[in-house]
Amino acid sequence: MQQQQQHHPMLAQAIALARSGRLAEGIALLRRLAEAGEPEALFLLAETTWVGGPVPQDFARGRELFRRGSEAGHPRAHMAYTNLLASGIAGERDWPAAIARLRLEARSDPGRARVLARIDAMSLDDQGDPAILPAPDRLSDAPAVQLFPAAFTAEECAYLLETADPVWKPCLVTDGKGGYVQDPIRTAEGSTTHWLVEDPAVHALNRRLAALSDTTPEQGEALQLLRYRPGQQYRAHVDYDGGDNGRIKTALVYLNEDYEGGETLFVKTGLKVKGRTGDVLVFVSARPDGSLDPLSEHAGLPVESGVKYLGSRWIHERRYSA
Repeated sequence: MQQQQQHHPMLAQAIALARSGRLAEGIALLRRLAEAGEPEALFLLAETTWVGGPVPQDFARGRELFRRGSEAGHPRAHMAYTNLLASGIAGERDWPAAIARLRLEARSDPGRARVLARIDAMSLDDQGDPAILPAPDRLSDAPAVQLFPAAFTAEECAYLLETADPVWKPCLVTDGKGGYVQDPIRTAEGSTTHWLVEDPAVHALNRRLAALSDTTPEQGEALQLLRYRPGQQYRAHVDYDGGDNGRIKTALVYLNEDYEGGETLFVKTGLKVKGRTGDVLVFVSARPDGSLDPLSEHAGLPVESGVKYLGSRWIHERRYSA
């Protein structure tokens, strides 16, 4: 893996212009430096383009800038492009090439070495899909609910929790005034593994969830990790959100079991589930005609003691990812 080159002396000027309120001038200078192949400018412009704000959000353009930054020798751009190449977000997917890049990164980066170790411990085919899957226990026909015992290993669950620390944040909703307030329905703390930081190990786990739910990885939203402390809960709700390409299924990963309370309750049927570490619960929120299945209403009951950790992936009718 190439070493990062020394920054161009005008890069500091571009950043200073942006921070002083002369944003358009700063972005223009950053673009000039990026066109000249300056690695840090390419990375900063890629991040800005990916997130949007100072410039229009454009995932495909952002991905291309990460690729160019990677070729210019920027380590973080290299890792970002590896992640996107593994998942196929905003461009082509090439799993073998992504893993070859990851092996190169792992030589000098301990974090990427941990990602590679998780990949090497998985039973995957040459495209990163699971080679074997556990048989389901069908818990309910109405709503359709299946439990896949030990679908994730304890080490994989621990790895997902490592990716969440230290970025746990309260689950928020908009207040209708341009701000955010604590979600009155879900009182947990959350951490979203958004597309750019979805490393190849997390992506392989998302592909496993897709296989367990009989969907494609592209139908899923970003994986959410949730932490429920004593007294915290997810009050009765439905995941179905209607509209075009709405949510039709949910996959929940139980990441630990050393807590009391916190069961998943299907309110209208009384089905109550408390998975063990690594179990995956898959349930359907939509009827065959695409309308809401009211029997899918469910709740995460209050945790009584200990801390509950959960992974959640909402799955749409068709492709959702960029």
